[in-house]
Amino acid sequence: MATLAVTNLRRRYGITPEIYVHKPIDNSRLVKVADPKRKRDMIMFSGALGLLFALFLVFCVQHYSAIEYGYHNEALREQREKLLEARRQLQLDEAELREPSRIDEMAHRMGLQPPMAGQVINLDNAPAGAGGTVMAQVAAVSVISATQ
Repeated sequence: MATLAVTNLRRRYGITPEIYVHKPIDNSRLVKVADPKRKRDMIMFSGALGLLFALFLVFCVQHYSAIEYGYHNEALREQREKLLEARRQLQLDEAELREPSRIDEMAHRMGLQPPMAGQVINLDNAPAGAGGTVMAQVAAVSVISATQ
């Protein structure tokens, strides 16, 4: 029966209708009635959607911060490793430079001789305020004006 209706329409209008009639519709006299329940439902839906969006933004900010902190921690860890390696290298260099046999060899090459008895004063073991040898002393300074 459906095929019969389709064939009748094709006979009447042809295969495709080529004439369309424009019928103006005037809805200017219609007045929209306010629906308080729908308005309340839309406000509730908008509020819930806004809250969900705010929670999503908080999640995104926390996730981004966690990733950023991870990269920062990794950079600090790499910097620490580099500094520890540099410290180890400097300690090795210091130990090499403080080696007594190396210092003695350089002193002999420069023509230095071992100190005689009484030439060496150990300042670390000297008691404070003891009347010993004065290594440095402050002298009074006088200022002479250039405009005389």
